[in-house]
Amino acid sequence: MNGKERIQATLEHREPDKVAMDLGGTAVTGIAASALQDLKQVLGVPGAEERTKVVDPFQMLGEVTDALRDELGIDTQPVSSQYNFYGFKNENWKPWVLFDGTPVLVPGKFNTEPDEDGDIYQYPQGDRSVEPCAKMPRDGYYFDAIMRQPPIDDEELDPADNCQEFGPIGEDELDQLRGEVERLKANDDRALVGNFLDVSFGDIALVPGPTVKHPRGIRDVEEWYVSTVTRREYVREVFRRQCEIGIEDLEKIHDELGEAIDVVFITGTDFGTQNGPFISPDDYRDLYKPFHQRVNNWIHENTTWKTFIHSCGGVEPLIDEFVDAGFDILNPVQCSAEDMDPEHLKEKFGDRITFWGGAIDTQKTLPFGTPEEVREQVRRRVDIFAQGGGFVFNAIHNIQARTPPENLEALFKAFQECRE
Repeated sequence: MNGKERIQATLEHREPDKVAMDLGGTAVTGIAASALQDLKQVLGVPGAEERTKVVDPFQMLGEVTDALRDELGIDTQPVSSQYNFYGFKNENWKPWVLFDGTPVLVPGKFNTEPDEDGDIYQYPQGDRSVEPCAKMPRDGYYFDAIMRQPPIDDEELDPADNCQEFGPIGEDELDQLRGEVERLKANDDRALVGNFLDVSFGDIALVPGPTVKHPRGIRDVEEWYVSTVTRREYVREVFRRQCEIGIEDLEKIHDELGEAIDVVFITGTDFGTQNGPFISPDDYRDLYKPFHQRVNNWIHENTTWKTFIHSCGGVEPLIDEFVDAGFDILNPVQCSAEDMDPEHLKEKFGDRITFWGGAIDTQKTLPFGTPEEVREQVRRRVDIFAQGGGFVFNAIHNIQARTPPENLEALFKAFQECRE
């Protein structure tokens, strides 16, 4: 099987010729730029000495190159918007050095000038004439959102204000996506993972409006969470409008790309904590599920694409709801959280949803364990999750900076051994 066939078999819950693998297919299945630089060097892939491109300047994720995909046998290829998390294009690359000394390339509008304290700020759309939207503290590894909450007057609140950043998709973006897909179809046989929809309802990373120069509405994280209870009808109307825009964009994107896409990223809204969900099944059913169903139903009725939900934490009590909402894929499968035991998850849900992740704990084992502990966890997780298909090998969320190179090597060598 090639990568596309392997992913398709996996998503149909058939055992592929070998376990499918993703790295860098989405913004939640990637690797920090500094760790990626180390990985390329430890594996000796062609171009390992070249600077890594930072393709996600929020989480500081590196670009997984074709050379690394070939080396590791990665089965996925991202198809992403040309605009990044801060609303400027990934283009006009320029050199920069991370605080840990790693030389990288960043987009031209990425601000590299520190303030007097050594902190780095980013600006919406790269416009330094407005307030910054994010800050990387000196010696930090990624950016924190800056709350730019205007004073709230409930009588003046308008749900349209919290939809400033959502669509409609522009013709330039459609042209870029079409060109990218045509290039990949002609030169690649991996599964294509779409990262181009604005239907991540209530994703707290997006609530502060990192792409918006002058955000209006409810933009403070704490105020937003409170508002899901105290201003629920307002939030519901935000979601309704976002959903309408998203489905209109879906129609345009599908007209351009057809069935070339295999998987589409739908939502990165987190519903779990280490100790279980922080929303009840009843509240999920009331506020989020109707919109998830609308998006998933449109996709399944009009395309062959499979849909991807990312939610960290102990979401076991919600997985039945995710399945009923129409999701085909669950990520990151945080096995360290409450009630997320791998054997339990596979036995209870393994024939109904594909687990995309769960292969290694990126909180403890990968950064702080020994290489042998890394190898043992990989072998164990693959043995549990891969039976009968429905498993794509990936870490639990992004691989973080300062992960020991010997553990990175152990992670991927152990997986290759499992594949043989």
